[in-house]
Amino acid sequence: MSDTAFFASLSGYTDQAAAYCRAGLQQLNGWYRLSESMDPWFSLVLFLACSMLMVYRLNVLERKGLEGTVLGTLVMPYASGFPNLVFAFSLGRQGGSGSVIVENCIVNNVTNLTLLIGLPALIWTLNIIPSRSAQAAHRPVSKLQRLNTLSLILTLLAVFFFTGALWALGRDGKLDFSDGLVLVGIFLFWQVLHVFDVLKYNIHQRRSLSWTILVDALLVVTLGAGILHGIDRLVAWVMALGPGFILFDQLGILSGCLMVLPNAVLSTYYAWAGRADIVYSSQVGDGHICIPMCIGLFALFSVIQVPDQMNMGIMVILGAGLLHLFFVSVIGRLPRIMGALLTIAYGVFLYTGFMG
Repeated sequence: MSDTAFFASLSGYTDQAAAYCRAGLQQLNGWYRLSESMDPWFSLVLFLACSMLMVYRLNVLERKGLEGTVLGTLVMPYASGFPNLVFAFSLGRQGGSGSVIVENCIVNNVTNLTLLIGLPALIWTLNIIPSRSAQAAHRPVSKLQRLNTLSLILTLLAVFFFTGALWALGRDGKLDFSDGLVLVGIFLFWQVLHVFDVLKYNIHQRRSLSWTILVDALLVVTLGAGILHGIDRLVAWVMALGPGFILFDQLGILSGCLMVLPNAVLSTYYAWAGRADIVYSSQVGDGHICIPMCIGLFALFSVIQVPDQMNMGIMVILGAGLLHLFFVSVIGRLPRIMGALLTIAYGVFLYTGFMG
């Protein structure tokens, strides 16, 4: 074959591949337009499908060697905290107000420690350690349950360390690049600590981690992004309808729920499944994404002027953390009455407009 014929055939293959790509893009665009015309049903189905698939893959991850508390600390926060990370990164790049990210993160953590733990406890009761009646029925506390409880206590103690670090670094009224490095650094060290904890535990159990764990973890985070996209489209649909629609006047509440619904899905499912350790670790772990990670990430781009409300917000977080630490370490469960009080406290928090 001559050079001219070779290059002519190569050009033909290239044109054919380009035609296939154009056809594929046109088909994707058609599917996208169809999904837009089907809102809000498409968005609702997307949200529900991604939620169920995410819970399913999280259960698979646990069977592959990521035990409950570690699963809630290492993987779940990235699925549920994805909106917070994107919000902090985008706001930092665009030179937004640092006080906004601080307020957002504090409100997020208060929500995790009150409503998203309190409401499941009110409905199901969160038993970290089996009740005495169960132990009396010849079902003593297992070694795994004791290890999960100790890991959960460590995760709760990290709330005080991270929140205290934020308070100490912000005492001068600002958080600069150096402060951001410290906050991001201690979060990354916390994650590395848990990775080695998983490796140590699996060596002790003579069990190796499958390489597919990384694929599943990435899939879980992707499904978390799908949940976010579905909810975001629902909010956009309400906005497009304009005044006169019954939900339009409640748009602020709807958009406020945007970042908390993935957490609510995880909390509700694992409370129903009787895995109080995962309920706790997923919500507290999501709080670690905000404080220190999100605030530290923003400070790497722009100096944060600490808002006046930060110290009060820190006191609320520390108070809720102390309450959970007492019930987890001393009693081994969060009673329904405390779940009711935490839920009411969150209602008061919203009603008083705490963060202004």
